[in-house]
Amino acid sequence: MNGKLRDDSTDMLFQGILSLKNLDECYALFEDICTIAEIKSLAQRLQVAAMLRGGKTYTEICDLTGVSTATISRVNRSLEYGADGYKIVLDNLGIEEIHPDKHNHDKTGKESDK
Repeated sequence: MNGKLRDDSTDMLFQGILSLKNLDECYALFEDICTIAEIKSLAQRLQVAAMLRGGKTYTEICDLTGVSTATISRVNRSLEYGADGYKIVLDNLGIEEIHPDKHNHDKTGKESDK
């Protein structure tokens, strides 16, 4: 675990998250403490981790999600050398691989009208 990350305020944040009882409470907290873009970015990284775990290539993930190869690489590095956080969450959720919505995305990750 990263010693630079752990402190009293971060412990309080994580204890607060662990105290939430359902999905609605989780949405309420994250809508208050994060921007929509930050929430979407976190969700997208977990989606990428599941896709990498399922054997998808960078190209497939990029095509399906619009995520940049830099983000995919960052997630892959965490899967390989990180603290196993993605593995813990995906295992706890019983997710082997995720199949994203098949929306068309432009290079910015935004849906396009294609």
